Amino acid sequence: MTSIGAPRERSPLPRAFWALWVCQLVNRLGSFVQPFLVLYLTQDRHLSAGTAGAVAAAVGAGSVVSQLVGGWLSDRIGRRRTMLIGFLGTAAALILLGSARSLAMIAVAAFVVGLMGDLFRPAVQATVADLLQPRERVRAYGLLFWAINLGFSVSTVSAGVLASIGYNLLFWINAGTSVVAALVIWRMVPETRPVLDEGTSRRALLPVVLRDTTFLLMVLLQIGYATIYFQGYSTLPLAMAADGLPSSTYGLVIALNGVVIVVVQPFVNRRLATLDRPKLLAGSMLIVGVGFGVGAAVDSWWGYGLSVVVWTVGEIGFAAVIGAVFADLAPVDLRGGYMGLAGSMSFGLGSVIGPLLGTITLEHAGPTTVWLACAALGLILFTAQLSLAPSLHARATTSTSPQPTSP
Repeated sequence: MTSIGAPRERSPLPRAFWALWVCQLVNRLGSFVQPFLVLYLTQDRHLSAGTAGAVAAAVGAGSVVSQLVGGWLSDRIGRRRTMLIGFLGTAAALILLGSARSLAMIAVAAFVVGLMGDLFRPAVQATVADLLQPRERVRAYGLLFWAINLGFSVSTVSAGVLASIGYNLLFWINAGTSVVAALVIWRMVPETRPVLDEGTSRRALLPVVLRDTTFLLMVLLQIGYATIYFQGYSTLPLAMAADGLPSSTYGLVIALNGVVIVVVQPFVNRRLATLDRPKLLAGSMLIVGVGFGVGAAVDSWWGYGLSVVVWTVGEIGFAAVIGAVFADLAPVDLRGGYMGLAGSMSFGLGSVIGPLLGTITLEHAGPTTVWLACAALGLILFTAQLSLAPSLHARATTSTSPQPTSP
């Protein structure tokens, strides 16, 4: 099952793309603060667990808004400027958060960290779509996904060591890596926002999106996928604890997710770029659902480890192709907005709906029901995604891919 226009040979990716790859890697290598934020607030700032959780939620609230704003800005003021604002703004917000003393200032700084922290994401995705022809995008998005996970895998280990020296060090190093990422963008990434014809104004995003049935259905399917995916970070640790497994075992099991991605992704990325995108998405969603469904039949560390490995395989396929699919759907003049809306609506809502539904179902119906529901939802998403394949193929055929332009 080969996609339309699949490449026979790999062509070199442009220098600007590799600069974006380095930015993703550096940014994730320094992502120290968010995983340790609650510990910092309770141990260093002596806040209660509930208050620390509320502050962490403020970061999440900022992240949901961030991609919407980032997508809008990348279409209005340019991709490059949006990324610079995001990285430099993140650095400033992290320093503010690390030095804040009052609860009000901590909460405000936390929201700004979330707001600035994801501002660059839709701009990066739009830049990749601007730079590359459709047949190269799956490969490129897959490489970015690998860089993110490689950096995060290293940062989670090193952050624990640095935190033992002092939490303030986490804030300064995290801010420093954001500045480094901004410098890379400034020196190596040109503005790629397509220039509209003279006398043509940019359209408003919302009226176009509301008429785009295919895009809205894709967002809905991605919310379903995210609902399954976030069980790994909400319901899974609770289910493992109920089976008598310690939290340290959960840490080791969930670490398999990053290990499998870092090891497997480079070897399969080229092959994934040749597959039919809607079918790959459908199969990946089904594998993720089945992977979580394995939890219904296991109660040991190795059983849960097998579950994580299976759904991680699905995650690799999904992450490699989803950006390319949305790039095909996005109109040229609204590419950033489409990417931002897809990210904030899909994973933003999924990160709320998934943990809520999963934990409520776990409490009232037990873990077996949760895992079987995940498998059933994966099958539903598989069927729905296949039914959208003709529409997605048509959009991919008619989509345009303008050459990068200078500001």
